Amino acid sequence: MGLTARIRTRDGWAVSHAVVTVTDGNGNQVLRAPADAEGAVRDPNPLAPGAYTVIVTAVGYAPAAASAIVTASGRAEVGTVTLARQGGAELPPPGVWTVDPAHSSVGAVAQHLGISSVHGRFTDFSATVAIAPDDVTGSRVEAVIRASSIDTGNAVRDEHLRSADFLDVERFPEITYRSTGLTAAGPDRWTVHGTLGLHGVVRPVDLDLAYLGTGSDPWGGTRAAFRATAELRREDFAMRYNQVVQAGIAAIGTTLRVELDVQAVQGDALPQS
Repeated sequence: MGLTARIRTRDGWAVSHAVVTVTDGNGNQVLRAPADAEGAVRDPNPLAPGAYTVIVTAVGYAPAAASAIVTASGRAEVGTVTLARQGGAELPPPGVWTVDPAHSSVGAVAQHLGISSVHGRFTDFSATVAIAPDDVTGSRVEAVIRASSIDTGNAVRDEHLRSADFLDVERFPEITYRSTGLTAAGPDRWTVHGTLGLHGVVRPVDLDLAYLGTGSDPWGGTRAAFRATAELRREDFAMRYNQVVQAGIAAIGTTLRVELDVQAVQGDALPQS
């Protein structure tokens, strides 16, 4: 065996589309080999003894370089080479991820009387995330929320929010979000571009997304965690109801802060738990 190497992301995921190029002391290319599905390079051809430079490239990642010394055996064991996303931002490995509603939350915060906040959440929703394999900016998310599942901890208030004054759940039972693209905004941070369908109105809405990492779960699966926020103006979605109290202060603020805490399971189905 000549050269061996393992190509991984910062989170330890295999980079299966990586390519390893080896140059000698004069800068001449002596080897070029692709990684396999496990992110491993195992080239069987022995190399002449000496010092070499190993350069690892992959679409969507910053190149990485390492040194290798080939002994008389003709072998060079480079070990693990870690690639960082271009721009320093990371995402989970490519493929479909299914949001687990039992371990996720979709919340909204509105100002009340100009001095405090009312917190609510939707308890019935589903979503999938598709991480693109090469150009990560082509990744997609789709979500559907049952508008009637709004819960602010007060039954009277919740019924009012379901009425025609606000969500009008009889006419518009679903809230939808479909992404149209992704832009890196810093290390582990992204801007998700998409359209929100709410109260019969469809408008562009961007999400500020933070990727929190991945880990194993007790059911043999792999999970990724995200946190996202957005700010909406109620009038943009034809929800203009308000009650003005003394001194001209509105009972309910004109903006909503959307707060999402999401766990997604790798694959297109959730484990039985």
